[in-house]
Amino acid sequence: MKTPMQEMLEWVRATLPMDLETPQMIEQKIESMLEKEKEVMCEFADEFEIECTTLYDGRTMSPERFFELTFNTKER
Repeated sequence: MKTPMQEMLEWVRATLPMDLETPQMIEQKIESMLEKEKEVMCEFADEFEIECTTLYDGRTMSPERFFELTFNTKER
C-alpha cells in the first residue's frame, strides 16, 4: 500500500514535464514531506494504540473519532 504522498510523487513524475524547474521544485517538496508523513503516521499509530485500545469505563474511542481529534479535521 502506498501512502498519499507516495501516490502524489508518482503522479507528479508521470504527469508533469520533469525537465522544468517548477515540477522539480514540486518533486523536491513532496520528497521532503515523505519523511514527515512517516513520522506523523508512526506517532499517530502509537497514540492510537494507547488511546483506542485501552478501555475507559468499558468503552474505547472509534478510529474515526481519534483521527478527527488528532488532526483537527473539523477546523478546516
